[in-house]
Amino acid sequence: MWILNILLLVVILGIIILIHEFGHFLFAKKSGVHIYEFAIGMGPVVLQKKGKDGINYSLRAFPIGGYVQMAGEVYEDDDLDKIPKEKFMCNRPWHQRILIIIAGVIFNFILAIILLFSIALIWGAPQNSTVVADTLDDYPIKEAGIVPGDEIISINGKRVNSWDKAQLLLVMKSKDDVYKIEIKHTDGSKKIYDIAPKISEDENGNEIRTFGLSIESKVEKGFVPSLKYAFTKFAILVESMAIVISGLFTGGLSLSALSGPVGMYQVVGETAKAGVENILYLVAYLSINVGFLNILPFPAFDGGRAVFMLIEKIKGSPVDSKLENTIHTIGFILLIILMLVVTCQDILRLF
Repeated sequence: MWILNILLLVVILGIIILIHEFGHFLFAKKSGVHIYEFAIGMGPVVLQKKGKDGINYSLRAFPIGGYVQMAGEVYEDDDLDKIPKEKFMCNRPWHQRILIIIAGVIFNFILAIILLFSIALIWGAPQNSTVVADTLDDYPIKEAGIVPGDEIISINGKRVNSWDKAQLLLVMKSKDDVYKIEIKHTDGSKKIYDIAPKISEDENGNEIRTFGLSIESKVEKGFVPSLKYAFTKFAILVESMAIVISGLFTGGLSLSALSGPVGMYQVVGETAKAGVENILYLVAYLSINVGFLNILPFPAFDGGRAVFMLIEKIKGSPVDSKLENTIHTIGFILLIILMLVVTCQDILRLF
């Protein structure tokens, strides 16, 4: 079973990264940039064929995504005698280069929206309500006087428009472990409650905060509700990821909230048991995750490269290529260190 879970994880990540790289590839090709290679997978070459367009299409040994090797991604290569000057990416018009850089993110987001739409069309579109459906005895929500039918409208001063966002805000640290939850009652009146969750530990010693409520769950069928769900859920997930990144910097969330490959393996294993719908949702979620992280203005990410292009546009000349490469290299090293830390945390959780 564990082998199947690993294979499923590899396939999921492979599809997401491949779609991302295909976005770069398609926009680069349409913009007239010379492409050396479009590879499926990483590592040693298993199969390679040169297309009529002069591009090497490769299948590589390790099925984890792929890449696009373009001429002049940062500055002109040494192939000026073989490749026309205008075919180097660095020599293309600014708007084409910025589109090539962000195309991978765009394709990740498109994939996620298509999957979310398909899920809703087949299984129905869940309505992301914040209306309380039930409260549990001997838990803080009921003890505070909140009843079914009441609606959560803000948590710690932040507006709440979905249960996804509400859950995330309830997981983040709050001063003295007291959460200010604003409720809109069925009669239209509003009140802010100071609620401290019941704190316990799971079998692994992780802290669990329980408030004791469930939320209304309604499902709609049809094309229009499915389309609305796809875009609404997409926006909610993007906002949630922004909250997570913000929480890491402000201290609302710790690094333990992040997962690396080992943690993702566990998630994939649990998701696979829950059926096809949940697997498709996981692919959509991870695709948004990859797209969102890549658009962040951090060195080594697509967003970091886009920042240098914006600086170039503002100052009217390119940033020194050696300086840019150095900054991207430092950013990449920091990412590797972060991934190692997160992976170690995942492994320690197993024990």
